[in-house]
Formats: sequence, C-alpha cells, structure tokens
Amino acid sequence: MASQTEKCDSSGTGLSPTDPCSYSRPEECIVTQIDLDLDIDFATKTLRGQAHLTLQKKKEGIDHVVVDTREVTIKKVTDQANGQELTFTLGEHDPSFGSKLEIKLPNSAGNSCVVSIEYETSPQCSALQWLRKEQTAGKRQPYLFSQCQAIHCRSMIPCQDTPAVKCPYSAKVSAPREVTVLMSALRGGSNPHASDSAKLVHIFEQKVPIASYLIAIVAGDIESRHLGPRSKVWSEREMVEEAEYEFGETEHMLQTAEDLMGPYVWGQYDLLVLPPSFPYGGMENPCLTFVTPTLLAGDRSLANVIAHEIAHSWTGNLVTNSTFEHFWLNEGHTVFVERKIAGCLHGGEPMRHFLGIGGWKTLQYGVVDVLKNGPYTKLVPDLRGVDPDDAFSVVPYEKGFALLFYLETLVGGPAVFEPFLRAYIEQFQGDSIVTDQWKEFLFSFFKDKVDVFKDVEWDKWFFGQGMPPIKPKYDDSLAVPCADLSQRWVKAVKEEFSLFKAEDLASLSTAQKREFFSLLLIEAPFSPEKIQAMEASYSLNSVKNSEIRFSWLRLCIRAKYEDCIPRAIAFVNEQGRMKFVRPIYRDLYDWDKSKQAAIDNFLSHRTEMHNTTAKLVAKELGLGP
Repeated sequence: MASQTEKCDSSGTGLSPTDPCSYSRPEECIVTQIDLDLDIDFATKTLRGQAHLTLQKKKEGIDHVVVDTREVTIKKVTDQANGQELTFTLGEHDPSFGSKLEIKLPNSAGNSCVVSIEYETSPQCSALQWLRKEQTAGKRQPYLFSQCQAIHCRSMIPCQDTPAVKCPYSAKVSAPREVTVLMSALRGGSNPHASDSAKLVHIFEQKVPIASYLIAIVAGDIESRHLGPRSKVWSEREMVEEAEYEFGETEHMLQTAEDLMGPYVWGQYDLLVLPPSFPYGGMENPCLTFVTPTLLAGDRSLANVIAHEIAHSWTGNLVTNSTFEHFWLNEGHTVFVERKIAGCLHGGEPMRHFLGIGGWKTLQYGVVDVLKNGPYTKLVPDLRGVDPDDAFSVVPYEKGFALLFYLETLVGGPAVFEPFLRAYIEQFQGDSIVTDQWKEFLFSFFKDKVDVFKDVEWDKWFFGQGMPPIKPKYDDSLAVPCADLSQRWVKAVKEEFSLFKAEDLASLSTAQKREFFSLLLIEAPFSPEKIQAMEASYSLNSVKNSEIRFSWLRLCIRAKYEDCIPRAIAFVNEQGRMKFVRPIYRDLYDWDKSKQAAIDNFLSHRTEMHNTTAKLVAKELGLGP
C-alpha cells in the first residue's frame, strides 16, 4: 500500500506523551521481537530488506501500531501470516525525530501478530557510516559501522526507537564474501547466498531483550584474536596485534564486574576497534563493544574505557533508562562501577578517589565553560523538542557519579553501598526505569537511613542547573604530586625554566599525568615561552597517549602558541572522537589566528567525519543551525 503523508496530531508534535524523543506508543501496542532480513550494498550505501516486527496489543480496541522512522523508504507492509498488504501512513519529516509510521493492523489479528516492513535506508542514514576502502587502514575493502545511540536506530530499522521498549532480535545479513559481518548479538555462522554466489548470509541472534539503540552492525575487512575464554578483539589486521595486547585485562575486568553486580548474562564479550572516525570512546553494544583506536596507547593506560563498557553490561544494558532524560541512570552508575573496577585492579580506594577528583574537574569544565550553567547541566533535563545528541555532555556521567559517591559516603562506605548496587540490578534487570523508581528503591533498601537522606538536596541534584549542591570528599593522596608539579609550572619565571627535568613528569603515572594537565587547563593561559620550555623538558609533541596529547594541544592553543596549529589540525583529522575533536575545534575557533584555519579544515574534511560529529562541530563553528 502506497504511503501517504499526515499532519502531526493535536499536541503539535505527534511525539509520545511518555518519551519526548519518540513517536511510538508502546503503551497501546508494543514490539516484542524484531527479526531482520537485510542486504548490505556498499555501492549504493544502503541496507535493504525486511524488518519483521512481532506486536502485542496492550489496550483493547487498538487497530494500529506506531513506529519511528527517519529518511527510510517504506516499500510495503504486509501481514506475515498471509502476505496481505497493510495500510500505512508516514508522518511529516522532522529533522530531529524523523517521521511517524502508523500501520493498520490486520483485521484478523488477535492480541498479537507479525507485520513485515519492506524498506531501504538512505545513503545519508544517520545511524550508518560508510567508508570507502581508501578510508580504511588496509585499503582492501569498504567498511560499514553503525552508531544507533541515542535515536538513530530509526534511520536504520523502522522500530519503536525508545529505550522504554526492550526486545530480543535476530538477523540474516547478506554481504560480499570478502567482508566479515558482526552484530550486537551471538554469531550463528554463515551460509552461501541462495541467488548470488558473491555473497554470504550471516546469522545472528540476541536472546536478551535490549533497547533499539543497542542494535549494532559492522562489516569490513576485519579479523580477531582471543583475549580470554569468552572474549575476542576484532579490528583490521593492521591494528589487531596492538589491540590484543592493549585489552589483555578484559577477562579480569569482567570477573571483577561480576563480583560487584552478578553473573554476566550475554555469553560473549567481544571488542571491536573501529576506524578513527568513530565518534565515542566506546559503545556498549551487547556482545560486541565498539571502541575508538585512540585507546591504543601501547601501555594499557587507557583501558579504563573498557571497564566502563563492561560495566554497561549491567548498568544500561540490563537496567536501562526509560527515556534519555534519565540518561544518568545509565552513565552515572556505569562511571561509578568503572571506577570501582579500576580501584580493584590498580591502586585500591586511593585510585578510585583520584579518578573521582579528575571527574569533578571534567564536570566543572563541561558545566561552566561548555554549557554555561545552562539547562542541560541538570541531571534530569527536559528534552521536549530536543534531539538528545544536542544535549549530550559529561553531566550524566560525572554529576551522576558524584551523586552516587556522595550517597555511598552518607550510608557508610563501599561495604554498605555495594550490596545496594547488586540489589538494584537484581530488582530492575530487564526493565527500563526513571529516576523516581531508582530513588524509591534506594529508600526502600536503606530503610534505616531515611533520616540521613532527608538532608540530601534531591531537587538540586536532579533539577538544579550548574554544579552539584555539594562536592564529595575525596582522598587526594595521589593528586598531591600532580598539584605540586602544576604549581611549580604556574609560578615559574623564565629564569627557572631550566630547573625542570624529564623525570618530573616521568615519575607520575599516566592517570597522574592527565590530572597534571587538567590542573594546568584551569589556570590562566601560559605564555608561548613557557610552552616551549615544557616541550623542551618533556618532549610532549611526540607523546602517543591520546588523552595527554589532547590536553597538551589545548594548553598550547590557550597559550596562543602558533606552532601548535598544524599539530592540532592534524589531530582532529586523524581521529574523530568527539571528546577530543569538539573541544579542539572550539579552542581553534575562539582564537583569531586559527579561526579560519579551523573552518577551512572542517569544510575540507567534513565528509570523512561521522554524521553526528560533523553536525555538532558545524554548529560550534557557526556553520549550522
């Protein structure tokens, strides 16, 4: 049945009353299973095929289902039981939220049925990045990867694209024989294509119900190495040996997380090192965590990101925020667990506290300098009419962590709070929840602490703009050497520059070096002469660690050290991690000497960037809406 365009409903948006970022109405009719039959076409940069949605009516008298789409071509919709074509309407396109797809259910349907949607994605699909073989490390085959968080799955699959809906999925994916296909699911092997000998059909199944943003796919010239009894690392062959070493502690991290939160239910835990344009440090897709190659430091010093993604297997993937307004439930808990894992593996409680100190500084920069104490500094923001990508920031991560750390100290420390964490997972696993449900469970678990909780300024924590109402008390023993060295540099005059030696910095751990630079970045900008002295003492221009390199470049730009401009431009071109790219571009744009260079470079390389990264950088350079 050909589609027709409809107006939005009387609310003026047509969006769900329960999720401001979705059109779907799962409270009326919900998707309980997704089965995909797709073909990857590198030539046209499209996925095409069918999405079979198993539906269950939740209310009497419902004769339709509503799903989310964005710039997908709907060819037809049928009743899987008999092949009968079904009437559907496609709403007006909204650039942030896409279009509402409303499907008339079969007349014969009882409380459940399966509808089959034949469709094709757009070459501009926001969930998918297509790389020419020339853009890969090996330059042998083209490459495809997805990024569905927050609301991009609707551009890849017609679905109820809200984290309130969790369901299992299966997939049959055909692709050229020369590429390997992986998904956020267990692999079931591959078979010859029935009609095309140049292709294989790859089989996948994810039995654990997941939110749509966790559906993921990758296809490329990749291979694997074993990390442990339930883990492999995948990447192009040019990086696979390096990645095997870098992530060698994966099984130890998994076991530590299980000790804290219970059994790992997903079976396989694989890692995929993506091409440099991947916009995040990691993405916690079940069974297949995506990570940035910027983690390949050569000394495992940045592997804490893996601890973060492992923790998501419980906090986020098992217990999920019901809408992205409650994103802190995913990320705050995950940072909290990540730092517990780091403490268990490297340095105990002093290290966990030390990482909290660094997180507080990161939060200050994000809240004050980037978000200007605005509405997105709320732990629970209002996202009505807002693309969640536009509200994405450090706030749910670090403000959420700070709240949990503060509560832990109030109730009596880790030994008292960790049983709550495990009970929280057991109580809500499989569910999608909001902050009020979390708070209610907290109070019910700590019945003897109700009087303590009365002193917590809950409204300020959840809905107050700016920094949290109270700063947790951290053990600063590991931070003191960082502060001492940073103050030596802050106070140093030209005649004292020669007193600094390479061992000053070499004596610090990687985490302490990062803290040293974060302290310098909150001081007044250095002079170019002082920057030159730091380079002479520490050879910072040759550092490989991406976190230190990033901070060093920001320090140089703030000092208006002109020699750093080409190095900063090179850094944003060789990787696309938003954590690095966006601040560097902002800094370059704010300096008259480098402003035009930043704009020109962005325009030259925009097509090589991930869709989300390019959109947000364009806004920050005054080139977008």
